[in-house]
Parts: sequence; structure tokens; C-alpha cells
Amino acid sequence: MNKNINVGLIGYGIGGQVFHAPVLTAVEGLILKKIRAIKPEQVNLAHKRYPEAKLVSDAKDIINDAGIDLVVIAAPNTLHFSIAQQALDSGKHVVVDKPFTISSAEADQLISLANKKQKALSVFQSRRFDSDFRTVQKVINSGLLGNIVEVESRYDRFRNFLKPNAWREENIPGSGLLYDLGSHLIDQALTLLGLPQAITAFILRQRAGTKVDDNFELILHYAGMKVTLKSGMLVREPLQRFVILGEEGSFAKKGMDVQEEALKAGLTSQTASGWGVEPSEIWGVINTTVKGIHINGKVESEKGDYTAYYQNMHDAITKHAPLLVTAEQARNVIRIIELAFQSEKEKRTIDFT
Repeated sequence: MNKNINVGLIGYGIGGQVFHAPVLTAVEGLILKKIRAIKPEQVNLAHKRYPEAKLVSDAKDIINDAGIDLVVIAAPNTLHFSIAQQALDSGKHVVVDKPFTISSAEADQLISLANKKQKALSVFQSRRFDSDFRTVQKVINSGLLGNIVEVESRYDRFRNFLKPNAWREENIPGSGLLYDLGSHLIDQALTLLGLPQAITAFILRQRAGTKVDDNFELILHYAGMKVTLKSGMLVREPLQRFVILGEEGSFAKKGMDVQEEALKAGLTSQTASGWGVEPSEIWGVINTTVKGIHINGKVESEKGDYTAYYQNMHDAITKHAPLLVTAEQARNVIRIIELAFQSEKEKRTIDFT
């Protein structure tokens, strides 16, 4: 039986409702004790779904509660640093929703504080636990494609209008598509391939009247390998999610992991059968040669599992298990975002430093 860890969730917007609360409560030993929510509709929904949790309107009611062990931060990006700093100062373990912070300097401060306080600090990079990404990892690590020469990954949406009253659409630090979806794509690339040598970025504003970036293309330079990360808000027809090219063959995959839509529908890994299992219609396609044998067909997708992230957090706190997503890794994602904006501004390739 797992040791109980009392959790306080700060923020009950889409992130708190869809990704954090239902995922962490599916892990034995993580007890959702308090939820900070302000908007009436969020308060009502939180009370309906988690009647055992206490609803509070002030984050300090969670941060200063001696009975809370782990603070989960699902607040707007501009608040990530200040809330995490306060929580660590109060002796809490901390999970921050992506992106970690606005700047790498802020990330470095939090890492130093977490080390000083000897507390677990991690960032919820949920897309590492998608079925498609897990499948790509397996294909690359298997050597089926030979030496990898090119990787393309994209994560798109279609919304040709500006969402009203959305902080992500405002010209404030940490808003825009690069901080939002870009943090997922960059984290996946670094997890697969390590740190690049340099970055070239093209960052655009395409929708009429937009105040923030809503399209980008990043090229991460590696020795003998090109990695392209792309995202846009005006992509109506789904394009290939991943394209992996190797000396012996290629792998391509469309479709998104099924967990997000299931969570939005109110399902969880505890209530739905076949959790995280993709339909065969969106399995990836491989065309390669292995030991003289030509292989051309589908690759069954690995199972997606967001709960693995929170299970690891529980194990890190109670058993000193290594974190799957470290704060240092999340800091490097923010650094690449900074260098990408520099590359776009100066219209040149920037060395990773």
C-alpha cells in the first residue's frame, strides 16, 4: 500500500480540470485535499467532482497548510515562478504545469531553492506519456531505421479566431504558441535526442489581429541530423504528427493521443477500459530494411499513460525514486524558447548556450 501524500492544486481551469486533478487522483496514495478555484463555475465543478477536497480562494491557504505535502501549480504562466518559490520556501514538493517558468533565470532560481530545501521539483510534461511519443521512442531506440538523419514533429490546432478573455492571447510574458505547444515539442525532442548544437527559428503571427505568436518552425541543429518542430493555429487538415527518417528507412504517424479527449469527456484511467490505447487507424507506418528483410506496414502504438507521471512523483517523494521529468530538463526547454525568440529577432542561427 502506498504512503499517502496530501496534494493541494492551485488552479482549476482546463489544466487543473482535465489534466491534473483526474490524473493525480488515479494514483493510489495521492490525496487531493485542497483546490484553489475562484470562478463560480470552476468552484461548482470542483465541488461536484471532488467533494472530499476543500475549496479555497487564496493560494496561500494551500502553501501555508502544514498538512499539504505536494503543491501542484496549474495557474497562468506568469504566476508559475512566484507560486513555486513560495511553495518551496514553505517546505512543499512542487509540480509546475508546463511551461516551467518564463525565463531560464527563474528556472535556475527554483532549481537552486529546491536543492536547498531538499524537495522534489518537477514539471508536468504530459506529452512524454503520449502513445505516439512512446512509439517513436521505441522505434528509434530499436534501430529499425538505422542511423537517424532527420526528425520532424508538429502539434497543430485550428482556431481562426481570437479566443475572448484568454490570457494566452494577450501580449504578456509567457503567452503565445511557442510557450504553449512549443514547450511540448521541445521537451519531446530533447528527451529523444539530447541538447542541440544550435537553433534557427521562424516565429510568426498569422491570424488577423493577434497579439501573440501563433505559428512557429524551429530547426534544432545536431551533428549529422536535422530536427524540425512546427506548430500553427491555422492547420485545419491534420498533418503528419511525426516523421522519422533514417539511413535504412522511415516512420510516419498521424493522429493525437486519445487520453486528452477521454479526460475532457470526464473519463479517467479508473473508469474507462482500454485507457491510452490508440485505434489501429492512427497507428504509424514504417518502411525499412532489417537484416536484408524489407518491412512495410503499421506499427502498433504503445499505450499512453499520464498517470505514470504522478506515480513517479509519488515514488520520488516517498521512495526517493529518480524523477522522470527533472527541473533541469524543463529549464533547458525554456532556454531553447529564449534562444528561438533571439533567433527570430536577429534573423540568424543561435548556438545553444
